[in-house]
Amino acid sequence: MVCESTAIGASSHPLMTGPVPPSRTVTLHIALDDTDMPGTRGTGRLARAVADAISARHPVAGVTRHQLLVDPAIPYTSHNSCAVVHVGAGRGDLGSVLEVAREVMRDEFIPGSDPGLAGAVSGEVSPAVIAFGQDAKRCVLTQDRALRTARNAGVFLEPLGGTGDGVIGALAGIGLAATGCDGRYLALGRVRDLVGDCTVEAVLEAGVDQVLTLEGRPIRSGRIAGLDRRAPKPCPFQGRAVLFVEEADGVFIPVKRD
Repeated sequence: MVCESTAIGASSHPLMTGPVPPSRTVTLHIALDDTDMPGTRGTGRLARAVADAISARHPVAGVTRHQLLVDPAIPYTSHNSCAVVHVGAGRGDLGSVLEVAREVMRDEFIPGSDPGLAGAVSGEVSPAVIAFGQDAKRCVLTQDRALRTARNAGVFLEPLGGTGDGVIGALAGIGLAATGCDGRYLALGRVRDLVGDCTVEAVLEAGVDQVLTLEGRPIRSGRIAGLDRRAPKPCPFQGRAVLFVEEADGVFIPVKRD
């Protein structure tokens, strides 16, 4: 289902600047999309590089992946997902944080890609942007709608090369991250170090807030079986980082949820 006709535009939003007292720390969402091409590093890896660069100045709470609609009408590289970096900083630091992200994305630009960058303060994301993110999971959106939605909502949105269609996924990432209940973590604390079997206690110590069964039963101890030698994949749930598991033969199996 196509929501409206395609049009190309450009964002005119200035970066937010100005010092903010440390006591005014908030979460900044920095979203990026359409940064790769077949056979190259993915958007998730680039998002982790952006997070590493930002962490030299501000604490990074994590990086999340958000699944968008997979449809033949949408040009995507592999899975059509966007990534969001969650930064603890002052509201007025948004401009400088976006500048760090922009610099990394330009240095890592891959010819043929169509990257977009977005940024917003958590808690200040409008219902229209959240609706845009939800729509991006079920219908084909346009760059024109993304730019107009961002402009009306006061959200920073910028194309960084190619057609600039990455602004669609970038804005969707802002809307989905703002719900606190979408996607899964690509990076969170020391969770990526937990490869193979581990304990529930180790998962909690690594940065996961809670381990829950799909029925909602809290798990505080026990063994978590590794899958394909990959780290567990917690997800945002009601503003917390939660690893969902299923119990089988006395061990817990991580459940990947987007």
